[in-house]
Amino acid sequence: MKILFLSQRVPYPPNRGDKITTWRLIERMQREHEVTCIAFAHDEGDLEAARTLESKGIRTIAIPHHDKRKRLQSLPLLLTSKPMTLGVYGSRELQRAVDAHAPDSDAAYAYSSSMGAFMLPHETPWIMHFAELDSDKWLQYSKVQRFPMSLVYRREWRTLLGFERRVAAAAHQNIFCTPLEEKIFQREVPGCPSAVVRNGVDLTAYQPSPDTVEAGHLMFVGVMDYYPNIDGCVHFIDHVLPLVRRDFPEVQFTIVGSRPTPEVEALGKRPGITVTGFVDDTCDYLRRAAISVAPLRIARGIQNKVLEAFAMGLPVVGTTSATQGVDGKPGEHYLLADSAEDQARAVVELLRDTERARELGRAARRFVEEAYDWDACLAPVDGLLASCAAARSSA
Repeated sequence: MKILFLSQRVPYPPNRGDKITTWRLIERMQREHEVTCIAFAHDEGDLEAARTLESKGIRTIAIPHHDKRKRLQSLPLLLTSKPMTLGVYGSRELQRAVDAHAPDSDAAYAYSSSMGAFMLPHETPWIMHFAELDSDKWLQYSKVQRFPMSLVYRREWRTLLGFERRVAAAAHQNIFCTPLEEKIFQREVPGCPSAVVRNGVDLTAYQPSPDTVEAGHLMFVGVMDYYPNIDGCVHFIDHVLPLVRRDFPEVQFTIVGSRPTPEVEALGKRPGITVTGFVDDTCDYLRRAAISVAPLRIARGIQNKVLEAFAMGLPVVGTTSATQGVDGKPGEHYLLADSAEDQARAVVELLRDTERARELGRAARRFVEEAYDWDACLAPVDGLLASCAAARSSA
């Protein structure tokens, strides 16, 4: 089968949330099918990654994308009814590449709604994989931002939802990574087909390492130019950490993630706080953590950072927003805490009771072994692609 795969970023290496999922998807497809990947290259690293994919037998067309420039160029869209997202990720060059390959493909797979836009002119059956329901994300942003950004975000929610309805209706199937996302979709976009294909976790790369744990070391992992991650870390440091330090004054907090903004870098100047920036392997840091924290106040979808901490056998303290996409049970596989006081109380409990922390981590590891192996999670994709091909042949 010939499959056309569209992605906002070159799907390699798997070192951030979207690349983890897209790499796993494309690697699975490539085992039995001929895959052509068309994706945006955001920097030289993406261009190099495209060459690596070529060496792995995956034809890859990387279209340079200048994010800041595209954001500025999208500003006039505020005077129209078009989502700014489509301005940021619009590209005549990428559309030409899709136009050249879609007619000869048996099926296409678009990861994120902005990539689905490039399939609208084509009759090739395709799958729309909503990494997250972006319109809902902008609605969440609008509720926590001040004017005028609250108005801008609310406009993006409204216009993007209209576009998502159009894309969903055109797709052969719509995929979500959690039942919660699918539920929101079915409420906001009724009548369109949908399915859940969960993210997995690399159980080989992420292995428990109890002998390397550093007492009192808290850790957060995530790309640090992403607003929900920034907001969660700032709130944790300002409002949770001081409460924890009443009982454990020497506690350390490390933020591991690429592209830290100036605001995040400034956090690293505070006592007991480290901001690493990009690291080659997050496992090297997670092995040192006593507790993984996921203090996100805005989130949808599944948080890879939570699954990876589970796989490392780490006790996790997470908010509802950070853990709602994971099927684990609070109190059995992780501790659920939303308010600053409850988060601090949960962290202190685990720092004080190390056996409880270890048992929580062991239970989390067992849980992901049973439920989040990548091959098992992505198995439904095979049938969905076959359904696209059947629709193509019967058309």
